[in-house]
Amino acid sequence: MRIFSVAPALLCALISSSLWAQSNILNLYSSRHYQTDEALYENFSKTTGIKLNRIEAGEDPLIERIKNEGAASPADVLITVDAGRLWRAEQLGLFQPIQSSVLESRLPAHMRTPDHQWFGFSARARVIIYNKASINPQDAQTYESLAQAKLKGKVCSRSGSHVYNLSLMSALITHWGEAGAEEWARGVVANFARAPKGGDTDQILAVAAGECGVALVNTYYYARLLASDKPEDRKIIANTGLVWPNQKTFGTHMNISGAGVIKTARNKAQAIAYLEYLTTNDAQRYFASGNNEWPVVQGVPLDNKALTSLGTFKMDTLNIATLGKNQALAQKIFDRVGFK
Repeated sequence: MRIFSVAPALLCALISSSLWAQSNILNLYSSRHYQTDEALYENFSKTTGIKLNRIEAGEDPLIERIKNEGAASPADVLITVDAGRLWRAEQLGLFQPIQSSVLESRLPAHMRTPDHQWFGFSARARVIIYNKASINPQDAQTYESLAQAKLKGKVCSRSGSHVYNLSLMSALITHWGEAGAEEWARGVVANFARAPKGGDTDQILAVAAGECGVALVNTYYYARLLASDKPEDRKIIANTGLVWPNQKTFGTHMNISGAGVIKTARNKAQAIAYLEYLTTNDAQRYFASGNNEWPVVQGVPLDNKALTSLGTFKMDTLNIATLGKNQALAQKIFDRVGFK
């Protein structure tokens, strides 16, 4: 996997002295529901002295809440998962452009939108899981293979309307064009082993049980099972394998957890400090160890055995804004081909 380098920097050097003259408060709206993020928040407050107030809810309800609160919103930062949701927040006018030499130097260019309204701070790869007993992994090396005759009646998936699949489809539209992406989606539907249902973990379970031969899943779901000591989880891993798709072409599709500063933020300096904090080695390690997400800053050592056991891979480096821009078209294509 290619990650991107910048020399480490102490967080205290990232925050301007003017910050301390203001009230040290940050109001964070977060849809990240992972318990391990507690360490992320605690370390930010401990390092900076900034008190962090959190409002937590689902992704779409938080976006609607900020929209409805308007200029009266107390929100300073929205952090959520998936580029498509962050794109939607931008289209609603919720974010403001941020200029930060730290973000520009620490984050690779494709993890920053062109107008710097939101940023990716951790990544998850959308990979192919296959049943070792029934599938030759050489027949499932690319996203294209999911639409080919060798996998007829072998493909499982969650709903086409789910944002994970919409973001993947958005990337494929960019790579193949609308007609090519639609042809692929039609082929995938023709290869379904069953109607789409459940989440990514359900797809892994179905592959392990032989209900289907292959499925698209995000890596962190698989890494959770890899890290488990439960006999039933070890059996699932023993029955399945993982393919990094499209290593000879554009690379494996990557999605993000990301954040942006709200347009009406009352604590803008603190909000920028928080985004800059998310690029520190400590924060990047929390993303990896806490939720099996890939760091996006180069040189951050991984202490997550499940992730390191998956090996290195070539990632798709499409700009994260592209994953949102094409989502409406992605949904139209899925609707046309019956990917429900």
